[in-house]
Amino acid sequence: MRLTSDFVVSALIRQAGVALVPAMLRRRGAAEAGAIFVKVDRLDGTADLYGPAPQSLVDEEATGERLFSPLLEGATPLDVEERMIKEIRFDPDLWLVEIEDREGRPFVPLARDAG
Repeated sequence: MRLTSDFVVSALIRQAGVALVPAMLRRRGAAEAGAIFVKVDRLDGTADLYGPAPQSLVDEEATGERLFSPLLEGATPLDVEERMIKEIRFDPDLWLVEIEDREGRPFVPLARDAG
């Protein structure tokens, strides 16, 4: 059973908060199934962006969770914002969570870590 996007985002923000890392909802998407993107600002002039893992890497039936893949790593925050503008044009129902963490932790399961 796939968890709703609003549930996943709430859990993500809470998990970051438990680690005393600021995380905020930047854009609210479709509650049931909106795609989720995570921007990680490393507070050093670089940022990472994570989005839904390609279907070829995901077996949600087996894992039961949404997996993410890095879309941009070590980019400028402006590059991440420009990428998100394009993503929003393609899918206006997406979610965007921003995390500020010097360690660069996205607090989401990565497809490359699965399996």
